[in-house]
Amino acid sequence: MKGIILAGGAGSRLYPLTLVASKQLQPVYDKPMVYYPLTTLIEGGVREFCLISTPQDLPRFRQLLGDGSQWGLSIEYREQARPEGIAQAFLIAESFIGRDPVTLILGDNIFYGGDGFQKAFAEFNGGATIFGYHVNDPERYGVVEFTPDGRALSIEEKPKQPKTNYAVPGLYLFDNEVVAIAKALKPSARGELEITAVNVEYMQRGKLRVSRLSRGFAWLDAGTSSSLHEASAYVQTIEKRQGIKIGCPEEAAFRAGFLSLEQLAALTARIPNCEYREYLNELVAEARRLPQTA
Repeated sequence: MKGIILAGGAGSRLYPLTLVASKQLQPVYDKPMVYYPLTTLIEGGVREFCLISTPQDLPRFRQLLGDGSQWGLSIEYREQARPEGIAQAFLIAESFIGRDPVTLILGDNIFYGGDGFQKAFAEFNGGATIFGYHVNDPERYGVVEFTPDGRALSIEEKPKQPKTNYAVPGLYLFDNEVVAIAKALKPSARGELEITAVNVEYMQRGKLRVSRLSRGFAWLDAGTSSSLHEASAYVQTIEKRQGIKIGCPEEAAFRAGFLSLEQLAALTARIPNCEYREYLNELVAEARRLPQTA
């Protein structure tokens, strides 16, 4: 499965921070925001990526992430000249997707906890999979209604009277039909190709599955100044209490088997002296202490 990170948009809700750098390059505690969705997809076993952003921001993403080879990945870049909806990503990345299934993650969504995503990636065998996350204010989101066995009954975008409290977070898994579906979409009233319209099409075909995320799971949308601060505070609290890092692509790539222990050690040695390097050094040391398995 290939992965798309959608990191475009004007970032107007974070003004004036976004005069300096793209929203997805803002720090969330100790790492750039884009590290978190990148790590989520690596943990799902994704190795080939396409990052979509504005023409002015793409050079900064290239400088930060390179071609991904340092993590055992492949990262390509595509321009989104104008933000015209989430589903536009499938048109921009059509040549990247080819004939493969694809997952799309929004660059300002941060996820942590549980194995719901990894399980969904491992069990994906066609159609579309979206996720349901229980929220207190569902009217702010796309809301999904579903059967006990996970089949979608309805999806509504920001309904005034939500049928459930389950919002759809910004991670989606699709088979290759998504490209043709996106091509057939008509712009909505706000002039965008809506991801909800893609999901509804899969639902009408009987091919949309909803995976409910567990209570211990955290979904943070770092799209405003307040939520960016809250996300940073959450990550700091978890990292200091548990002694682990959230959104660390080096660790995720190592645990996914994309990097050998020696490659991880060599990569760590090139990082300047800082807390991030100290963490990876401890990870390398711990891995070397563990008994080797055949």
